[in-house]
Amino acid sequence: MQFWKPVTEVVILWILIYHILLFFVGTRALQALRGIIILIVAYLIIQKFDFFVLITIFKGLFGISVIAVLVIFQPEIRQGLANLGKNQFFKYNLKSEGIEVIIKELGQACENLVENNLGALIAIEKNDNLSTYIKSGEIIDARICSDLIEAIFTPNNPLHDGGMIIQRPRIAAAGCFFPLTEDQQLSRIFGTRHRAAVGLSEETDAVIIVVSEERKDISIIYRKRFYRDLGRQQFEAKIKEFLLEK
Repeated sequence: MQFWKPVTEVVILWILIYHILLFFVGTRALQALRGIIILIVAYLIIQKFDFFVLITIFKGLFGISVIAVLVIFQPEIRQGLANLGKNQFFKYNLKSEGIEVIIKELGQACENLVENNLGALIAIEKNDNLSTYIKSGEIIDARICSDLIEAIFTPNNPLHDGGMIIQRPRIAAAGCFFPLTEDQQLSRIFGTRHRAAVGLSEETDAVIIVVSEERKDISIIYRKRFYRDLGRQQFEAKIKEFLLEK
């Protein structure tokens, strides 16, 4: 008798269940998952005793629950789909010279944007692929240049309201749409750009830069953490630290 097949199946199921539970930990979906498990156990007991009416009711509830789960837990489902692209077999790693180019041009551009009272939202791709967000904007595919960055975020430019994405290391697209955070604890002093930056940081490991035209400051959002009111040297040091971080 071949024992490797059932053993393999058990291992695969254990890994799947483990990652599903790990994904739900810390979210409101964990409580719902427990409730669903209780309902399934109750359904199996009812089926065992062949209670026809209760079985019919439970089947109807399960049909409705699929739609309810999709609606209620849309943020968690969206995050899970976004996480599918995180484990890539082939990844592009930024070289040190590429990082230096990014830092220099971004530092100059952000400094000039602050001086001219202009806002900006820029995401630098790391391990998590941002292709989905790139498709939501206009493809640029140009070398990183402070003048071009400033031109894109000038109010008369039709792309200035969206986000810019830097990839490998080029300006991949501009005018991109980022998901807005649903964190109710985020201060009301932050506008749409900051909320979009936090939203993207909740779903990816991108390094996100926000230049505020109201407060005339530069912020970095990375892995849901804020680094506010940065000077040129602090900004460049943080960008380098995050891009080199494994």
